[in-house]
Amino acid sequence: MASTSNPDSPSAHMADSHDLIRVRGARENNLTDVSVDIPKRRLTVFTGVSGSGKSSLVFGTIAAESQRMINETYSAFLQGFMPSLARPDVDVLEGLTTAIIVDQERMGSNARSTVGTATDANAMLRIVFSRLGDPHVGSPQAFSFNVASISGAGAVTFEKAGVTTKERREFSITGGMCPTCEGRGTVNDIDLTQLYDDSKSLAEGALTIPNYTADGWMVRIFTESGFLDPNKPIKKYTKTELHDFLYKEPVKVKMQSINMTYEGLIPKIQKSMLSKDREAMQPHIRAFVDRAVTFTACADCGGTRLNEGARASKVAGINIADACAMQISDLAAWVRGLKEPSVAPLLEALQQTLDSFVEIGLGYLSLDRPAGTLSGGEAQRTKMIRHLSSSLTDITYVFDEPTIGLHPHDIQRMNELLFRLRDKGNTVLVVEHKPETISIADHIVDLGPGAGTEGGQICFEGSFDELRQSDTVTGHHIDDRVSVKDTVRSPSGVMEIRGAATHNLKNVDVDIPLGTLVVVTGVAGSGKSSLIHGSVVPREGVVSVDQAAIKGSRRSNPATYTGLLEPIRKAFAKANGVKPALFSANSEGACPNCNGAGVTYTDLGVMATVSTPCEVCEGKRFMASVLEYKLGGKDISEVLGMSVAEAEAFFGEGEARTPAAHAILDRLVDVGLGYLRLGQPLPTLSGGERQRLKLATQMADKGDVYVLDEPTTGLHLADVERLLGLLDRLVDSGKSVIVVEHHQAVMAHADWIIDLGPGAGNDGGSIVFEGTPADLVAAKSTLTGEHLAQYVASAR
Repeated sequence: MASTSNPDSPSAHMADSHDLIRVRGARENNLTDVSVDIPKRRLTVFTGVSGSGKSSLVFGTIAAESQRMINETYSAFLQGFMPSLARPDVDVLEGLTTAIIVDQERMGSNARSTVGTATDANAMLRIVFSRLGDPHVGSPQAFSFNVASISGAGAVTFEKAGVTTKERREFSITGGMCPTCEGRGTVNDIDLTQLYDDSKSLAEGALTIPNYTADGWMVRIFTESGFLDPNKPIKKYTKTELHDFLYKEPVKVKMQSINMTYEGLIPKIQKSMLSKDREAMQPHIRAFVDRAVTFTACADCGGTRLNEGARASKVAGINIADACAMQISDLAAWVRGLKEPSVAPLLEALQQTLDSFVEIGLGYLSLDRPAGTLSGGEAQRTKMIRHLSSSLTDITYVFDEPTIGLHPHDIQRMNELLFRLRDKGNTVLVVEHKPETISIADHIVDLGPGAGTEGGQICFEGSFDELRQSDTVTGHHIDDRVSVKDTVRSPSGVMEIRGAATHNLKNVDVDIPLGTLVVVTGVAGSGKSSLIHGSVVPREGVVSVDQAAIKGSRRSNPATYTGLLEPIRKAFAKANGVKPALFSANSEGACPNCNGAGVTYTDLGVMATVSTPCEVCEGKRFMASVLEYKLGGKDISEVLGMSVAEAEAFFGEGEARTPAAHAILDRLVDVGLGYLRLGQPLPTLSGGERQRLKLATQMADKGDVYVLDEPTTGLHLADVERLLGLLDRLVDSGKSVIVVEHHQAVMAHADWIIDLGPGAGNDGGSIVFEGTPADLVAAKSTLTGEHLAQYVASAR
């Protein structure tokens, strides 16, 4: 046969020879000319210490190139609406198939986005009610809380057969949005005393809202509008002035020959701050909103977001608001009981979607749960739902730590889902640290040997048994187990929680020991986060380190994010007798050619934008004159090019000694980020690195109680021991540490464990165990106890 790969073997077709994804010379981020062959239609796990280059190889190279090549098959017109993707820095990529990325990125935190809207379950449910609801109220949009009811009438002019005709036309749209809360489910009441100090004038800085400084544009539009006297204390305003200040409708005003829109303070705040989901706000804005605004359930719709008409229509005795509020496992049972041949295909599709929720371990959610409140693990599993029943084969599925947020009891279920996707004939690539998932791989690729510049190499390829025998960091630590403590710390007091009823909690009463390391655990959906974030985090003196994504552009780096750059700039300025602003690439010291970016961009329309190192500053980001100023023999670009560990030594002693900078660098080393470069762009950091960066930053906060939400996320087995040491140091320094965690090593190391359950959703919400890890292992009375006992037994 002319098309065979081997003339001596006529049965071997050339098309069957492409069974590998071949990567040659990958150099994305810290990868050092990596070459690897990945078997297709197999489950391949990529492991290695955090920052070793796993995500750069899997997401930044293989998945990115697959998506870029798919985008190129579309017309130039369509590509104009798509994000332009640059080709990864790699010599050869062969054997790629269509890649579907299922990552940990939080789902859109828009206040109008719910689990139901994000998965299309709401869309199908609305059609069911529009067809079967009694009384009938309208089309599917009559059950949508995002569609308002509107009507109108007027004259329409059109030309027909050369004759201009005017006709009166009317239109109406029946939506499901509650008119009072505009489909948000909550209404807000603003405390005016938190917005301004009425004893001061605007010119004196009366406004106490973030970013509303007396000389800033936000305040100048009030002071220069002509409606208000900028030097008059607010408490002396007339009724008209106070109305203009707080509630005036938008109106055009001229300021310094510029047309501006003036509107009252209250509507301005509602549009700029309160229209956003709380979870998406920057920390200082969120703190202000929590202080100044009270959110209560809308009295008219009872928090359902729907108007009276949508709530009146029922199917089998329940309305759509009741259906969306039901636990998904219960809703699936209700849908299964609907026997209506006229909508049978629709009910079957809806049933399949709801059953997928239950199958993937999310049956405890409800469709009206805001999407922004899902954890990283819940969001990732929600994205998996649309792929479980797919008939597509020869797809490459790419997962980023799919076991995040999963109790050991749930990991086996996730493993089975990965097997199902593989057994359909798909290639499954998984970035993972948990031994339970690494052990099921058909093929393992271990990157390292270290992190950052010390990583980026292939250290091992092979099976799980071969990995255990290998001389790699992962091989050395794959069988690591933490033993239960012989003695535990005695509490210095207790934090009382009484009658906690947030979400699925059932009037929980619990005393959390202070001055100890407390681990709160339980299966996913048992109520851990509801208990801690609902009853502990809001208290005074509590510092919370959650999983929310770090916000920052390519101009942001560890130095700017942690506040480290501030004392460094001041030290440079003092040593050279110049302004601190010169030592910021985002301010006066920026290279004028690239504006401090270090690269110049060339827009090529539908093609990917090309970035090239700036020819003037050679990628250093600063003006040449700024680089002449030295501190300890180094210029500012050389300092930003240092690793955290190098900078700690540099600022710790000698001419460059800067205690404020050294303290921040100490904390970064403490959380295991000594290898990061100070000027490394935030988007290039892995998920685990970002969370530890946040932890290092918030360790500086003045708090007595630290709450950590799954701090082992993104951590390699070798890094968990370092984390446990950090937690011990925090407790030994007099702090109380509460950790929401599933990792058995953290549980075994705890002084006290609070286990919630026994199940998820309606089956959870109760305390099923309180005591020491040793007592939990001895009792084996809960799912957590059983798994912890197995873990500890294997450590002996």
